[in-house]
Formats: sequence, structure tokens, C-alpha cells
Amino acid sequence: MTIMDVPVIDVSPFYSGGPAGKRAVAEAIDRACTDIGFLQLVGHPVPQDLIRRVYDSARAFFDLPDAAKAEVVRPSPDQVRGYSAIGDEGLSYSLDEVAPGDLKESLSVGPVDVPAGDPYYHGPAAGPHFAPNIWPAQVPDLAESWTEYFRQMERFSADVMRMFALGLGLEEEFFTPTIDRHISMLRVLNYPDQPQPPEPGQLRAGAHSDYGSLTLLVQEQAPGGLQVRNKAGEWVPVPPVEGAFVLNIGDLMMEWTNDRWISTLHRVVNPPRDAALGSRRQSIVFFHQPNYDAMIECLPHCASPDNPPKYAPISSGDHLRNKFVKQTTFGGAG
Repeated sequence: MTIMDVPVIDVSPFYSGGPAGKRAVAEAIDRACTDIGFLQLVGHPVPQDLIRRVYDSARAFFDLPDAAKAEVVRPSPDQVRGYSAIGDEGLSYSLDEVAPGDLKESLSVGPVDVPAGDPYYHGPAAGPHFAPNIWPAQVPDLAESWTEYFRQMERFSADVMRMFALGLGLEEEFFTPTIDRHISMLRVLNYPDQPQPPEPGQLRAGAHSDYGSLTLLVQEQAPGGLQVRNKAGEWVPVPPVEGAFVLNIGDLMMEWTNDRWISTLHRVVNPPRDAALGSRRQSIVFFHQPNYDAMIECLPHCASPDNPPKYAPISSGDHLRNKFVKQTTFGGAG
């Protein structure tokens, strides 16, 4: 039976249940990624007090005056760094769909432990993927808590990639060589109150799929939230679960698996007009992205004579840059 809603999966047996526990978690993840591409993970090792620190420091940043936030504005359209103001991005453009700018603002950072002088990280091939982070000095704990959180999410994402490998019938460390120098991004999104009605077709975040291998999201309860489109074409809500990460796979994982797993369309909808005041919400999002030179091509056992590879091979870095530039330039060339 196909899953039509987002399931909640306890991953603690992966850490404590031995081979049988790992197999049970991997099988549950495989089913969810096949049916709907979204799930919620509980029993994970990321400390709740650290998540709270990141949330609080982000809220302090978004409460700053616009002029202060503008001091750390994104340096260029292809850099996933710094501040992006309300309306500055249109996620629907990543799918070549035209819509007004999204009703959100964000602050983003990339890898935090970049070796100095290593040409892999700083040479021409690296492009913007290891650009320096831009830290707002006005919020004292922000750089420290976000750096610690980024490292935690690096480790947890590597664990999830091992769960993915087992779920796909691969060796547990199959993906490890493709993510040991990853180009992931941590982004906190602020969806403010909406005292004025949105423009026609304007959402907090337009319908889109994510770009990389996987996304790990912490959301909160507030009017106007995350929705996922299931295989029946219905938009279903993803209700917040205490202590859970919302996990979804991205386009690269779908391409790796030749559509065995699906990178599902999702969006963040506006609150009802009678709840528009007091509807502010924040989301903490870790976008896991393989090494920029990792070539994403169909896994051999995901193709057959009746199901040949559907996608041309592409590097992780080229795919990310092309998608992000469309998002930040409202359809401009990648």
C-alpha cells in the first residue's frame, strides 16, 4: 500500500539495535522515499538545546533593523551565503515556473571547516562552493551556535546517507567517498506575519523540489506551513512533531536512483487571513549536497533494459549552481 502522508520513523535502532535495527530503519526509509519522498525522524542524536540556540540566535538576527541585516547581504547570485531579504528569491523559478517573490527572508552559511591553502577548496574548480561565510556581528552567539550545529548536521547527514545505502541494498559506506568534502548549506528561514494580503500566486515558499541529496528541517507550529504533494496529486500538510527532523530527498538522490526514490514537490503556504497576524514562523534547514566533483549517475541496480537511465550524468556542483542561480535571479541562466 502506497504511503500518502508523511510517516514518522524512529532511527534510534540504527544506533543501538545492531544489524537487525539498522535493517529495520533502512527498510522503513526506503519505503517512505519510494512512496512520498518525505518522512520525519525521531530518536536522532542532535541535541535539542543546540537546536534552540540556533533558533534563538536566528530570531535575534531577523529582529534586527533592515539596514543591519543588509550588512551581511548575499555577495552574488551564485553564492549560498549571507542574507536574502523578503521577496529576493523565487523558488518556483528553479522549476521554470513564474511567480512573485517568496514571502520569506533567510540567512545562510556553508562549510565551516575549510582547510586553508588546499587547492581542492580554493582552486578554480571549487567555484563559489567554499566561499567564506558572512557572520553578523550583532548577534553574539550566532556564529558559535551555527558552527557547532553545522558540524552536528554533517555527522547526522553522513549517518542518514548510510541508512540510504542500506535501504537501497548497497554497502553501508557506499556514498561516503562522495560526501567527504561536501558543499552543504545551513539556512534559517523567517516567514514574517502578513499584515497585507499576498499578491496572486505568491506564497511563503513557492512549489519546488530540493536540489541535493537530502534535506533536514526543523519546523515550528504556526499558521501557514509546509505542504507536500503526494502521488495522488494532493497537497498534504506536514504537522510539526516534537523533537523531529523532517527529511526529504533532493533531485540528486532521485537521479542517483533513477526515480526509484522521488524528490517531491513541496511548498510553504500562506496563513489564513484571519490568522495572518501572529503567524510568524522560523525553519532551520540543512541542505546536504555531495562533493562538487561527485558525478551523479544512475546506480547500476536501479536500471534495467525496461528501465534505462533517465538522466544524463551531472556533477553535484554544476547542478547546485544552476538551480540556485535560477532561484536568486528569477529564472536567469545558471
